[in-house]
Amino acid sequence: MQTTETIISKETLKKLLDIEKLRYCFECGICTASCPMAELLGKDYNPRWLLEKVFLNPESVLNSDALWLCAWCYRCYRHCPQALRIPEIFLFIRKTAAEHGFLAPLDKALPKIVENIPLPLATTLVCFHPERAGLDREKILERIEQIRFENLKKRKRTKTAGIFQRKVAVIGSGPAGLTVAHQLAQKKCKVTIFEALPEAGGMLRKCIPEYRLPKQVLAKEIDFIRDLKVEIRTGVTVGKDLSFEDLRKEGYKAIFIGVGAHESQKLKVEGTDLEGVIHALDFLWKINSGEKTEMGKNIAIIGGGNVAIDAARTALQNGAKEVTIFYRRSREEMPANPWEVKEAEDEGVKIEFLVAPKRFLGKNGKVSSIEFVRMQLGESDESGRRKPIPIEGSEFSKEADMVILAIGETPNLTFLPKEIELNEDGTVWIDPITMETSLKGVFAGGDAATGPATVIEAIKAGKRAAESIGNYLESLGG
Repeated sequence: MQTTETIISKETLKKLLDIEKLRYCFECGICTASCPMAELLGKDYNPRWLLEKVFLNPESVLNSDALWLCAWCYRCYRHCPQALRIPEIFLFIRKTAAEHGFLAPLDKALPKIVENIPLPLATTLVCFHPERAGLDREKILERIEQIRFENLKKRKRTKTAGIFQRKVAVIGSGPAGLTVAHQLAQKKCKVTIFEALPEAGGMLRKCIPEYRLPKQVLAKEIDFIRDLKVEIRTGVTVGKDLSFEDLRKEGYKAIFIGVGAHESQKLKVEGTDLEGVIHALDFLWKINSGEKTEMGKNIAIIGGGNVAIDAARTALQNGAKEVTIFYRRSREEMPANPWEVKEAEDEGVKIEFLVAPKRFLGKNGKVSSIEFVRMQLGESDESGRRKPIPIEGSEFSKEADMVILAIGETPNLTFLPKEIELNEDGTVWIDPITMETSLKGVFAGGDAATGPATVIEAIKAGKRAAESIGNYLESLGG
């Protein structure tokens, strides 16, 4: 009979994951301090504690429900002085547990996900990746829906005093905005979400590909928010159709800004105005909205983040013959999650490192090729990554009939009143404790305040903002 000791051991982990690095852990606390799941789940999850268990007695974590709560945003690895690949360690153990039937801890973990994370279906698919542990995604989602339904029945039997039935306006229906609405609606606030796009979901709908987050799953999440008596007004642009003053006149006592980072950063090279050169967010939105998109046969992706990977895989899955990502740094500096990169390569996406575009060339107004220059890495820049430096005389050209630019995203905050301060990088300045902006009663969170981040980080920001908004409403008195 197999025991946990025969399934996984320190020797196995050492061989596969260089677990010896754990002996030299600096106890800096980054893996816990930088983990959004540690904040969302509190006592239920601590990556540092799990790492200690892995090192001292790895087989014991097979029966730990905390093992199933890792959010895979990879912040712990990016910051760790020892570069411990915590998500990969946990993924290996999770997969081992699933293969040998140790699934009872998962069933204990799912209620904690539903209880603590307002968008449990989307989060499970986008962040937890059950399929990577060999699990049936549909069965996991069915179980989550069952748990949520049971919780909703209990909540309906419990009377909640509420916060004076105050009205709250939420600008943006992405993960941060939906989370704020979810949390405040449960406190009996009258919440209205204003969304400029024709359908709710924000960046969840606009940019996350169907293979990662099916639209019917997102629809269920939004329907659940509506069931909490949250009003969602789509096709309404605050700053154009409504002003902040209008919102105040309509009786909204607090406003949350959660508009996401929907603007693509501009690449300052010749030829970006050629036909066939498109920004990644626009490309993903066209595909996600079902708009007919003529796919190039030879597609070049410029960038190295998760959006670049999503665009590359989406292009390949929608008929492109060849897709190549061109990134100006090395694989080690690539900001995309390592397993996303590997999966893209497994599907056929090619990657060329240490190259940057100098100009895009065209024929009859349409892009036909790209002139690149090779790069070498110099000293570290403000991001902590080594700065790419052009190598003189290393120019070369590549044919391409479509170019997708994925060099970063930024929020469009031109609609904000002048009283709301912005940071130097163009994001909204917020009080780090209360998340209130420089305008009283107006709060912000998610990509609008931090720049592009993960879904789970936006949810974390939404929960913190909702708590602060609740405190603010209570301070207004009766």
